[in-house]
Amino acid sequence: MSRPAPASPSTLPALFALPAAHTVAPEDVLSHLKTTPNGLSDAEAERRLTEIGSNVLPEGEPRTLPAMVLDQFKDFLILLLLGAAVISGMLGEIADTIAILVIVVLNAVIGVVQEYRAERAMEALRQMAGETATVRRDGRVFEISASRLTVGDVVLLDAGRVVPADLRLIESAGLRAAEAALTGESLPVEKYIDAVDEADVPLGDRTSMAYKGTQIVYGRGVGIVTAVGLLTELGKIAHLLGTTGDVKTPLQKRLAQFGKGLGVAAIALCAIVFAVGIMRGEDPLVMFLTAVSLAVAAVPEALPAVATITLALGARKLVKTHTLVRKLPAVETLGSVTYICTDKTGTLTLNQMTVEHVAAGDASVGTLGADSEGWTWLGRALAISNDVTGDRESLIGDPTEIAFYRIAAESGFDPTALDEDFPRWAEIPFDSERKLMTTVHALPGGGYASFTKGAAETIMERSIGVISADGTESAFDRTAGDRLVGEWSAEGLRVLGFGMRRLNSLPADGNYDELERNLTIIGYTGLVDPPRAEAAQAVDTCKTAGIVPVMITGDHPATALAIARRLGIADSPEQMMTGAELDDLDLHHFEQRVEDIRVYARVAPEQKLKIVRALQDRGEYVAMTGDGVNDAPALARADIGVAMGITGTDVAKEAADMVLLDDNFSSIVGSMREGRRIFDNIRKFIKYTMTSNSGEIWTILLAPLVGLPVPLLPIHILWINLVTDGLPGLALASEPHEKNIMQRAPRAPKESIFADGLGIHLLWVGLLMGGASLLTQAYAISFGDMHWQTMVFTVLCLSQMGHAMAVRSDRESLFRQGLLSNKPLLGAVALTFALQMAVIYVPFLQPVFKTQALTLTELVVALGISSIVFIAVEIEKLFKRRREAATPLAETA
Repeated sequence: MSRPAPASPSTLPALFALPAAHTVAPEDVLSHLKTTPNGLSDAEAERRLTEIGSNVLPEGEPRTLPAMVLDQFKDFLILLLLGAAVISGMLGEIADTIAILVIVVLNAVIGVVQEYRAERAMEALRQMAGETATVRRDGRVFEISASRLTVGDVVLLDAGRVVPADLRLIESAGLRAAEAALTGESLPVEKYIDAVDEADVPLGDRTSMAYKGTQIVYGRGVGIVTAVGLLTELGKIAHLLGTTGDVKTPLQKRLAQFGKGLGVAAIALCAIVFAVGIMRGEDPLVMFLTAVSLAVAAVPEALPAVATITLALGARKLVKTHTLVRKLPAVETLGSVTYICTDKTGTLTLNQMTVEHVAAGDASVGTLGADSEGWTWLGRALAISNDVTGDRESLIGDPTEIAFYRIAAESGFDPTALDEDFPRWAEIPFDSERKLMTTVHALPGGGYASFTKGAAETIMERSIGVISADGTESAFDRTAGDRLVGEWSAEGLRVLGFGMRRLNSLPADGNYDELERNLTIIGYTGLVDPPRAEAAQAVDTCKTAGIVPVMITGDHPATALAIARRLGIADSPEQMMTGAELDDLDLHHFEQRVEDIRVYARVAPEQKLKIVRALQDRGEYVAMTGDGVNDAPALARADIGVAMGITGTDVAKEAADMVLLDDNFSSIVGSMREGRRIFDNIRKFIKYTMTSNSGEIWTILLAPLVGLPVPLLPIHILWINLVTDGLPGLALASEPHEKNIMQRAPRAPKESIFADGLGIHLLWVGLLMGGASLLTQAYAISFGDMHWQTMVFTVLCLSQMGHAMAVRSDRESLFRQGLLSNKPLLGAVALTFALQMAVIYVPFLQPVFKTQALTLTELVVALGISSIVFIAVEIEKLFKRRREAATPLAETA
């Protein structure tokens, strides 16, 4: 059977549109959608399916492989490198041409692989929906494919079902839905059939609706389909995910800006060198080749490879700390982040309801145990007055009841044994009106006991007595109970009470409602989805590193603020904003407050996106962590999205740049440290290679101006460019992080890649290299019989090796770091030195590289002059350390 096109806003006839369905009474929903409790007829359902469209999320047009490949060559630096490859080929330097092309192709392959990311995210969204649905049509109940549901269908729900479409409920018997993936609410939501008064309440408060993609965990219900496909709340998220757009990382932006400037400079350099040579009467062909060679050398063709390899090494290292990188530049982006927007449920917390406090019937707080009659009755009630099934490693049931089961078992009350000793004889299931659940159990010595649990206020209203911790019974005084509930609620705890009655016999008339009156309170429990043990330390580390953590959740404001306080994210209500308050602010006014807010509660997916965009508009770099479907649009829009690997939905993982395999917020701290190290190392490479290129440029440019012949041939320039930019530059990628890396503020998002003195450094050190080379040339020429060109060639090459060792740290001396602390760089420098000696002294290489064997004196002079650069940079770092010691509060970038 063919499937109609997916439903979308453009395909929905006005006849079937029902805005704010949660505010409409059940009978009016039936009337408006022209259906009945017995459902649509088969013919009408088919007609509507054809007219409205199928209940699936649309599949976008797949991008072709040629289009993906073509996109990889639109970057200016890549185009510049391709031009350099062509020029190198024209000069006969085939090896250089091949090296450049390999680098470009490597980057293209990586980019094409990443193009599948958005398509996988959409596919994950499509697979979230239930594959089948139980419908009632013409009074008959049967299963159909969820894709064939249409507006007006009557759908039956029960525990374990995934809701197949957006439904307006018309029947509910204890129905509860787990909506954490859609709304962020950590507890299952009780569902009613009563209309909600306000139209613009958050999704989590629309209790008369069941939404596509959420899961029924308890009870049963019946609903009318009000939206399918893209018209559902899940479908709207899919639309948001498709319109978030692509966001470049700081590294991509900086390298793009760098590449454009470099291209202009290289062209200008060609013109200047050629013009100066012609004015001096040099051979035009030689000057053209020299100018072009210098322009090729000015382009750091290893830069994309260094960036890619550095990021790949960082990604491999992060896997060992339970972080999976889905997009390589994301590793570096973490080092530039200024705000981390994180979901509460499952990210900062365990996503596992836990009993944090217990109190006896007289509201005295204590520890659950079998050492007194008072605690014994509460322990029994926690253990057996629930519907939890399964073994202790994989319990199934309501999260709150699982929490009761666990604390009872951990406190010595074995639920299995107690079920045998106190078998259940009757029960009154939970419903939304009473908000209570009661079970009746036979006592070993005869008679019965009923246990009633529910909201503490409701239990207190129905009670006449209490049992204290030591088992003493007394009259109920509500003062102590109210004080306890107030204190625990202020801590963000959900407070439930337990009452009991002893019976000689079961009610003869079967009227069990009487069992929930005249109760004796046996205890109270305070529940919370607790923060992860490592989360507070991770938050503190973020603050130390100048990164602002922000909690964004669909949970209740009181719960959100309480958790934020415990973690150190916020300390006052003024730092919290609700979704409703956020809706009341236009973007302009919100942006004025966004940097002062630390907690957002009761927010919708669109609002999370608004928060991320507002922070980005304020110039911040935003990381978004999350695990639910509701997080996906913000994960995709954020500068970096970080999804949870265990509890995270497939949608969140596919939309994210990184996945935390252990769902541990503290793993982000290690990721941020690695991100900062990576960007530092890329800057060190740029500092090293551009200073080297600067030295080559000054040497060629200044020689004619001071009356010296052109000091280097094109082959010399290309050789230096190849061996010095290659291995030593790549070896800088493995440089360990500096000691103060997490005690400094994030790099300003709009900061130039040449900031923090890098531009000045490459200028003066480049001039020093050029000056040392020209000093060597003048000195050698003055003697008349020295091999001056080979000496200049050697000085320039070895000066760059000394510089590579010196720039391993911006401030720390190489001798304090230790030569062996970066063995790959030490090996690369040694290999480059050996290769340079080879082109000087190996006979068959001399004619290729236009070199002559240096005498021992010439070699010693060359080695001595080339060490000047290393000594000068070490002195520069010494002055930096002394300046920082004099002003210890000065910030280091």
